Amino acid sequence: MFVQFYMQSNRYLRSFYFRFSILIILSLPSILFSQNDREKVGNNEINSQQGGYYNYGDKNKVNIEVNIWGYVKFPGKYLIPKGSTVMDLISYSGGPITESKLEDIRLFRPKNDSLKTKDKLINIDYNDLLWDSPPEDLRNFKNKINLPLMPGDILIFTGEPRYFARDNINFILSISAVLISIGILIVSIANSN
Repeated sequence: MFVQFYMQSNRYLRSFYFRFSILIILSLPSILFSQNDREKVGNNEINSQQGGYYNYGDKNKVNIEVNIWGYVKFPGKYLIPKGSTVMDLISYSGGPITESKLEDIRLFRPKNDSLKTKDKLINIDYNDLLWDSPPEDLRNFKNKINLPLMPGDILIFTGEPRYFARDNINFILSISAVLISIGILIVSIANSN
């Protein structure tokens, strides 16, 4: 009787181990081939905007996260459809502001092990983007100017604050107004004595 019980329980254990092994084998592809956290299929919120995070993703496509920093109207992290280009990202961000150096835009493409690429810094001139004249370090690309963006790309608009004549005129006029007011006050006090 004990031998019969042992044989029957051993059969149940083997059946359990077999089922458990099948379950592990079936779930392995979902673990191994899960999505990169920078690529997302679809999106839950359309055009949401929260503290520098902008969602322009398409819920029927694969989306990627990229960054645009520096002297643009809306810098931050963007969720955009895969295949979007540099000009698309510039458009999403509202375009460059007056302080940006349009001849010194930098595209930083971080190392990507799955694509076997190294860190790369590409210098782009905004006029080249607009007028189709490829910069020197892009001569070997098929789409030389308007590069498609990759997950994790960072587009950097360099620049510095610029001062215009109108800024100086406002400063000079405000000081002149104070001096004229003080002069009128002195003349009024001198005439009243």
